[in-house]
Amino acid sequence: MTHTEPPTEIGIDPAGLSDDDLLRELRSLHRTRLDTLRHGAEQALDNHLRRTAELETEYLARHPGREIDPNRLRGADDDGADREAQRLGPWDAGPSRHG
Repeated sequence: MTHTEPPTEIGIDPAGLSDDDLLRELRSLHRTRLDTLRHGAEQALDNHLRRTAELETEYLARHPGREIDPNRLRGADDDGADREAQRLGPWDAGPSRHG
């Protein structure tokens, strides 16, 4: 990393990260999310949640006009039926609707 910002409690202040470093940190957090949720101690999960919020807040502040994929939009009255018809494969099946 080429930044010189002092570390926060855990990690570098997100405002001091380059765009590349910010994205790298976000990828790392998202990659480790499930393991932390399932197997991390409470403190680890708390740190993960806090750090994710810090980094995502910084990303959104830097990219307020980010491109939104219209296929990811869902209106309040949309039950998802149109989206279901457009699915591409079994990995998109989503949660079971069987009680």
